[in-house]
Amino acid sequence: MADTPFLQAISVSKVYPGVQSSGVKKINLKITPGQITAIIGESGSGKSTLLRLLYGLLSPDNGEVLFKGARIWGPEEKLIPGHDAMKMVTQQTDDLNLFAKVWDNVAIMLPSTDLKAKQQKTEQMLAQLKMTRLADKKVSELSGGEKQRVAIARALITSPQVLLLDEPFNQVDTSFREGLQHDIRRIVKETGLTVIIVSHDPAEVLSMADELIVLRDGEILEWGHPKMLYQNPKFLYTAQLLTNCTVLTNAEARICGLKTKSDHVVIYPEWIETAKTWTHNDWEVKQVLFKGCYEDLIMENNGVTIRVLNDQFGKYTEGTKINLKLNKWLEY
Repeated sequence: MADTPFLQAISVSKVYPGVQSSGVKKINLKITPGQITAIIGESGSGKSTLLRLLYGLLSPDNGEVLFKGARIWGPEEKLIPGHDAMKMVTQQTDDLNLFAKVWDNVAIMLPSTDLKAKQQKTEQMLAQLKMTRLADKKVSELSGGEKQRVAIARALITSPQVLLLDEPFNQVDTSFREGLQHDIRRIVKETGLTVIIVSHDPAEVLSMADELIVLRDGEILEWGHPKMLYQNPKFLYTAQLLTNCTVLTNAEARICGLKTKSDHVVIYPEWIETAKTWTHNDWEVKQVLFKGCYEDLIMENNGVTIRVLNDQFGKYTEGTKINLKLNKWLEY
């Protein structure tokens, strides 16, 4: 049926009892096909539990997970856990054969009934992930980022409809990470693959995802397009997840000249302008932190500390007194 959701969870709960309970509670969600959906939240918020429920590695205590209208079987019902139309890749690469070549690690996932088709598909997969030059290398000779590419190639070569990624770039250097993210986005666009990724890195999800799902204490707090959630999060929790923002109490906000009745005010570093004026140079540069293409200025005024983004290198030094203009802030 055309109206049947692609992949959905209906009132799904999976709770691990203890001093501090964990898991997920009464989750309702629908995954849009052909897009990248990112699940974010603090450690222990239930991200990986939700991913495993969607894949069928865990059975819910209550509710059900459906793929194209059919219930996904859990490990108690299926000999080899995990839905046949899906593949999962984690930050671990233990299932790779370290002493075999990259080519063999990827090709072994295909049957040998048609050797020519097997060779063509393996070549195509290695080319898609820019691994052709690594084909004859042993996996033991690869870097962490290259091993992760092999793991993803093994998952994708069987043409799954859904690829689930659980913190896949944790052990990957920044230079490899960005290239791998770009390649996954390109494959999604070219093939219509659906990707669900669990991540703790805001830069990762903001650049990759088409939709964000924010989890807190096992429940969905909010969801939407990354740009929308970044610019106008409904909750303080989301703002703190997505950016290195400054959170002020009501009293601290008043010191900054903001009249508010809210308990907290959030200011992003890029929402502040710096200026050296004749008056109101009340803010002192306490630290200048080099960040590559910009600087973080740690500013202080009457015990209040604010982080400011500065792209004019060398303009300010520690001890400089300047004026700050706040262009935008959020109230909670």
